[in-house]
Amino acid sequence: MQPIISIRGLSKTYDSGFSALKNIDLEIAPGEIFALLGPNGAGKTTLINVICGIVSPSTGQVMADGHDIVTDFRAARSRIGLVPQELTTDAFETVWATVSFSRGLFGKPKNPAHIEKVLKDLSLWDKRSNMIMTLSGGMKRRVMIAKALSHEPQILFLDEPTAGVDVELRRSMWEVVRSLRAHGVTIILTTHYLEEAEEMADRIGVINQGEIILVENKAELMSKLGEKRLTLQLQDRIDTLPSMLAPHELELAADGDALVYTYNANDKRTGINTLFRDLDAAGIRLRDVDTKQSSLEEIFVGLVRQDT
Repeated sequence: MQPIISIRGLSKTYDSGFSALKNIDLEIAPGEIFALLGPNGAGKTTLINVICGIVSPSTGQVMADGHDIVTDFRAARSRIGLVPQELTTDAFETVWATVSFSRGLFGKPKNPAHIEKVLKDLSLWDKRSNMIMTLSGGMKRRVMIAKALSHEPQILFLDEPTAGVDVELRRSMWEVVRSLRAHGVTIILTTHYLEEAEEMADRIGVINQGEIILVENKAELMSKLGEKRLTLQLQDRIDTLPSMLAPHELELAADGDALVYTYNANDKRTGINTLFRDLDAAGIRLRDVDTKQSSLEEIFVGLVRQDT
């Protein structure tokens, strides 16, 4: 299957000498949800702006659905919908008018049936005659998505789509994104909410200081890099660890009623059997045992620290 987005040797250096993107290679498959993670200033928005033709690349090539974003800009851009971070809509226009106008900007003929479908899919139909200024922040965010979908793009970029949105509405937006993917739209999102990427993405890319430092299937990323923590609840509190347990590098809870053992589940030897044997020999009795996988947030923070 041919990638719907193909990036080769992409770099962006500004006149000031600042290198925002450095030799990026990336492919995104049709119909996937790809999450791009990175700290502030990592290059996420610059990368999106280059792909969308807002910022010119210094070197490299970007293809969108088979069209070069520089030499075949109009065809490439018509395949792309962009929902930027900023809520930039005409406050005095109605929802219907602003979404319909966006479609016309791409030279598409009027299609009221499509606009109606988009508004209904985004739960905006009953707001179609409302002026933008009367809408809540969450509804304005949905209008931005409707505008981006007005010209029927195959690729949708969501730059911090749920920034400033409450938790309930954020989850509702996730359902919207899943619905779009179900209809064949490829989704690329940047987010600061690690929960968002963990919940929705098929693959995750991590960018830092303008470089892609990792691209991995979410499940494989969790499996390869995610540690597991074994929390051992003790029957009796202890003040210090017996010296014979030192090789296991256990953490003793502040109140002395639990031990935490960190290990890699993919290792052939996790050390758990030896740990339990040594605990028994030390006379430490357990009340309960709990295992927890490292979250994507913990993995992400670790990756960025390694790269800096």
